[in-house]
Amino acid sequence: MNYLINRKAEEKLRKYLQIFPAVAVLGSRQCGKSTMIKMFAERQGPLLYVDLQNRADRQKLDNPSLFFRYNESATVCLDEVQLLPELFNDLRTEIDRERRPGRFVLLGSASRELLQHTSESLAGRIGLIDLTPFLISEVADQEEYSIFKYWFRGGYPDSFLALSDEASAIWRENFIRTYLERDIPQLGFHIAAPMMMRLLSMLAYEHGGILNLAKLASAMGLSAPTIRHYIDIMEQTYIVRTLPPYFSNKGKRLVKTPRVYLRDSGLQHQLLDIADFNALFSHSIYGRSWEGLVVENVCSSVQKASFSFYRTSDGSEEMDLLVEFPDRRVAIECKASNDPQPTEGFWKALKTLQPSQAYIVTPSDENYPLRENVEVVGLPKLLGRLGFGE
Repeated sequence: MNYLINRKAEEKLRKYLQIFPAVAVLGSRQCGKSTMIKMFAERQGPLLYVDLQNRADRQKLDNPSLFFRYNESATVCLDEVQLLPELFNDLRTEIDRERRPGRFVLLGSASRELLQHTSESLAGRIGLIDLTPFLISEVADQEEYSIFKYWFRGGYPDSFLALSDEASAIWRENFIRTYLERDIPQLGFHIAAPMMMRLLSMLAYEHGGILNLAKLASAMGLSAPTIRHYIDIMEQTYIVRTLPPYFSNKGKRLVKTPRVYLRDSGLQHQLLDIADFNALFSHSIYGRSWEGLVVENVCSSVQKASFSFYRTSDGSEEMDLLVEFPDRRVAIECKASNDPQPTEGFWKALKTLQPSQAYIVTPSDENYPLRENVEVVGLPKLLGRLGFGE
């Protein structure tokens, strides 16, 4: 199943290794980076795998120049490369000495330091691939799939494929704890885990809402710039997504502050202590949870497009997601119901925005037109309409 799930990223990796001397695969911890690389090696040819969390493997790089030259003919995979940021200068020197495609594969959790080094030290020498937890297009045809299971547990492989909701919850609880207590400090950010946990839990409640830094700062006894810094860290490590507002010069007063989402629905439900899907049904976050799932799948799947939400300051017009392609605009509204009833604000927004097509996305498998250029669709069908998945 993991091979099927990673097939698109694997194909991109194969192409990039034919173009760039180094390819970096970036994503949150436990999203499947190492598994994808090992399966890629089984199918495409051996890699020299070096795990920088392993002390013996790290010792191999005490003299990186000598190690790289000795293994000059191999494709060297460096896992958790952000743990040795000083290595990037050696990589640049070695690539410039012997520049050929496919010399290095770098795996790591995204961080400011990691991205800074790849953009500065390896500019023009590296291709970047983002790997996410499972998207719905990757699991919808699998025996283990149901929309409720995927929505509730989220897309992390060990959570989605767990034997029970209880086992999934135990995995997610430990993931969050490890992320806060080990991963954040390893990336060089010295922030107390309880403080980050409190903020993360608050963001789970604010999921899908306008990011109010002043409110969060007041609740935590910190400054708004400090809260923004913490959220930036969560964005860099693929845990949080902020969605920018749509800008227009048409004279309407629009919301100018981004919305904030937990990127994985399973982690969000864990932070809110939602034990099963029946509990989610009755929770105030229910509709916004579905919205977040749709937003994450669209933003992580669709290429060559920009994303925003639209809302007037008085709330009279609103659209959950706008996808701007070079040649068209698509409007998306999320409704966690089998019988969606769009609000007046949705229809007013359509008149203002004039998209080429609008979709109302529901958890149902039913797809049908509502009005001209307005269609009710399920999430897999939406991604197919946008050119991805089906």
